[in-house]
Amino acid sequence: MAALTPDISSARRLVVKIGSALLVGDGGLKTDWLIALALDVAAVRARGADVILVSSGAIALGRRVLGLPAGALTLEQSQAAAAVGQIRLARAYEEALAPHGVTTAQILVTLEDTEDRRRYLNSRATMETLLGLGAVPIVNENDTVATDEIRFGDNDRLAAQIAVTIGADQLVLLSDVDGFYSANPKQDPAARHFDCIARITPEVEAMAGEAISGLSKGGMKTKLLAAKTAVAGGCAMAIMEGSALRPLSALAAGARCTWFLPEGDPQLARKRWIAAMKPRGELRLDAGAAAALLQGKSLLPAGVTAVTGSFGRGDPVAIIGPGGARLAKGLVRYPAGEAEAIRGHRSGEIAAILGYPGRAALVHRDDMVL
Repeated sequence: MAALTPDISSARRLVVKIGSALLVGDGGLKTDWLIALALDVAAVRARGADVILVSSGAIALGRRVLGLPAGALTLEQSQAAAAVGQIRLARAYEEALAPHGVTTAQILVTLEDTEDRRRYLNSRATMETLLGLGAVPIVNENDTVATDEIRFGDNDRLAAQIAVTIGADQLVLLSDVDGFYSANPKQDPAARHFDCIARITPEVEAMAGEAISGLSKGGMKTKLLAAKTAVAGGCAMAIMEGSALRPLSALAAGARCTWFLPEGDPQLARKRWIAAMKPRGELRLDAGAAAALLQGKSLLPAGVTAVTGSFGRGDPVAIIGPGGARLAKGLVRYPAGEAEAIRGHRSGEIAAILGYPGRAALVHRDDMVL
């Protein structure tokens, strides 16, 4: 099994989830730890890999500033604490990464943003653009407006959803435990640690316990749910204890953890997901566009001769060649009415036709399966 264990040094796109207990202590923000983490992030960026940070800590920071008591907070107190803490959290990451020439960006999302197709595509496009420009997105739940997320949500599962959304090949959960055990090691000294889990079986699921940290909302059950999401999307996931300085370097050097192995490549998993969808319309192409498509190009409006069906932005459509054969299936970037309006036109004409500067491709190659 050890030979199958992923190597974080080879990650092309890495998502790192940071738990509240690692970032915030009794004395407030753990600045030394964050500065050390920034060294790791800068090192990963320096070798050409993308990094996305999913960070808890806003409510924990905000409650200290507001002087809220220890223990459970009301919904309104949690939202107020998040509003105050999020500013400080974003500033802390910016100040830690700026000395390394790394630009940070704040992205606040809710679970609805990953479940609604339009919001999903918008979030994905924003993160892809930021990564393409060399920035490191700092993602957190928008706890100031979300209600269910504050009461039931956790950043473990959010991190897994982000990893699948942007096609990451590795996800690391920096936590207060050093991996997955057959039972809670704080309650059962005989609990067995797993170095690697190739498949999440019902037996593995039965071993998951509850949260064991006072600051962290995500227990082992939520981490296992995160693992199921990640590996199904082709992303390997590691759980490790992250309190040591430079935890990503420690992981690369063989620190104790548990790896969950992916079910295939993230891009292939995405293609399979698209292939399984039922088309809601059709785009018919001319010969030039059909040839470009088969060469791996995106579909531009200029090569579309006909639009049929009733579909919205982000819906699956069949892409038909000039002879009537189905060439591909993909997620369209415009609703049917706008697709009809811009078909046959060059991308530079889209703004004049629609009244806003839309995307150049009607269906991007990353959202298409031949």
